Amino acid sequence: IDFTVPRGTCFGLLGPNGAGKTTTLRCCLGLTQPEAGNIKLCGLPIPTQADAARERVGVVPQFDNIDPEFTVAENLLVYGRYFGIKDTLIRARIPELLEFSGLGNKATARIQTLSGGMKRRLTLARALVNDPDVIFLDEPTTGLDPQARHLIWDRLKQLTARGKTLILTTHFMDEAERLCDRLAILDQGRLITEGAPRELIAKHIE
Repeated sequence: IDFTVPRGTCFGLLGPNGAGKTTTLRCCLGLTQPEAGNIKLCGLPIPTQADAARERVGVVPQFDNIDPEFTVAENLLVYGRYFGIKDTLIRARIPELLEFSGLGNKATARIQTLSGGMKRRLTLARALVNDPDVIFLDEPTTGLDPQARHLIWDRLKQLTARGKTLILTTHFMDEAERLCDRLAILDQGRLITEGAPRELIAKHIE
């Protein structure tokens, strides 16, 4: 696998379950050791400087891992502390993050009261707490109803409009077409083809 993601774009990894999308993300983040090759994230070599690179990265994992013991706002506060951000700065960011994710009136809500779509949007807000340059999203809309998916899509488009770089895995072709400037199609751990969505449709689909 070989690809480069320009700053301020959305790059998609599209493929069936088991194609290697999540493993690729884990290698990029320094969480899985690749057998060969070189990786740079935010200009830093991975995994040797993975910790420094991850300070500039936000991650939306495939499965929500929000702490059910905390309220919505407390989840953001505690997560921000992992980056060494002062509580005063995190608290100042929380209202904007919740407003962006459509959870402006849910700051004191318990996690158990949130719908699946709300939890997904909270996970996205949490990934932004350190104001990252790059955001990794592992199948961010899997299991959501169409309305919730569209809300997530809208927020992701807003992020690229702000100059954020998104690396997105999905097995939804319509999602990849709507969101991605370029995408790579993976299967069985290999990159099959890469290009802009419209280019790939014109080249490979009748």
